[in-house]
Amino acid sequence: MEITSQDDGKRMRVGIIFGGRSGEHEVSLVSATTVINALDKNKYEVVPIGITPEGKWLSSDRALQLLKSKAVVEQEPERFLVPEPRRRGLVSANGDINSPLHLDVVFPLVHGTFGEDGTLQGLLELTNIPYVGAGVLASAVGMDKIIQKQLHEKAGLPIVKYVWFFSGECKAYPKRVVAAAERKLKYPMFVKPANTGSSVGVSKARSRKELIAAINVAVEYDRKVIIEQGVKNAREIECSVLGNDDPIASVPGEVIPSKEFYDYDAKYVDGKSRTVIPADLPKKVTKEIQRIAVRAFTVLDGAGMARVDFLVTKKKLKVYLNEINTIPGFTSVSMYPKLWEASGISYPELLDRLIEFAIERHSQRSFLKTAYQPTSEWYKS
Repeated sequence: MEITSQDDGKRMRVGIIFGGRSGEHEVSLVSATTVINALDKNKYEVVPIGITPEGKWLSSDRALQLLKSKAVVEQEPERFLVPEPRRRGLVSANGDINSPLHLDVVFPLVHGTFGEDGTLQGLLELTNIPYVGAGVLASAVGMDKIIQKQLHEKAGLPIVKYVWFFSGECKAYPKRVVAAAERKLKYPMFVKPANTGSSVGVSKARSRKELIAAINVAVEYDRKVIIEQGVKNAREIECSVLGNDDPIASVPGEVIPSKEFYDYDAKYVDGKSRTVIPADLPKKVTKEIQRIAVRAFTVLDGAGMARVDFLVTKKKLKVYLNEINTIPGFTSVSMYPKLWEASGISYPELLDRLIEFAIERHSQRSFLKTAYQPTSEWYKS
C-alpha cells in the first residue's frame, strides 16, 4: 500500500506522541523532532502530542518547544486520547468531547516507561487508532529485560548468563544477592534496572565493591534488577528489523563507544562515539546476526519496528543476543534509521513503511470478532 493521501484528497493526519514520564524523556523529544521534520508534509498532517514528565498531555504546534524548554505549562490547554473507539482522536479537557480531533494513525515515540512498556499501546488499542510499532504484549516483554531473556533463552537463542532479583531483596539482603551473583557469574558484570532503556541506571562492575554500588544505582530505577555476565573485549553490534508477520533485517552496524561501554552519555551527550555501517564482519556472521534478529523479533510477536542489539567476541566472533528495543531511537545519530539507510531505505521512505505496517496490522485486527453470541441469554437471569 503506497501512501499518497486520503480518499477525500486530504493529507493523512498523524499524531506524534513524545516526552512522557520516563528517564528517557529528553531522548524522546529529539526523536520526535527528527521524525516530524522528516515526514512528507504533502502526504501527512502532523499533530504533535507532548506528554510532560508529570504526565500532562499537550497538543499544539508549541508542544515540542514547550517540553524542550521545560516551560511552565499549567495554563496550556490539555488534549488527550480517550479509550473510546468511536472518537478515535484527541479531545479537549475543557471542550466538547463529542468533537474530537480525528487521527488516522499514531506514531508513539515515548521511550522507556509509560510509553515503550505496553501501557501506551494498551490505550491506543482501546482508542481503535492504528499505531506504529509493537503491540501490548511485545512492548511489555521487550521492555522487561528479564522476561525477554527468559523467552529468548527458551527459543534457543544465544544469550549471556544472568541472574535477577527484586529490588526489595537487594535492599534487605545485599550480601545474599552479591553472593548469588558471584556464584554464577564472573567479573566484570553489568547491572541493569529491568525496565529502562538508553542505558539509564546501567553500571559495569569489576569487583564486589563496584557490584554493590551498581546494585544501589539500579534499584533507584526499577523494582527488578538483572545482573549479566560481561563479555570481555566484546564488539557492540546492532541490527534493525522492519515488518509485521514477515519481517526483514537490515545490514548490521557496529558501535564504537567513546567510553568503556555504551552508556547514556556515550550515546547522546559527548558526541564522540562512532559507528561503522555496515559492520566489518564475515558474511556468515552477518547472516547469523540477521537471522537471530528476525527470530528475536518474532518470538516476542513484534510488529513494525525494532532494533536488536548484540555482543560479538573479537577473536572467535561468537554472537550473543543482548536485547531488543521496540521503540528504537529516531534521533539524527540513532542506529535504527541509519542502518536502513545503508540497506537502501531512506529516512522518509522508512517512515512511510512504518505507517503502512501500522495500518495493515490494524486492518487485519478489524476483521476479528470481539463478541460472542451464546446459545441462550443465561446472563440475564
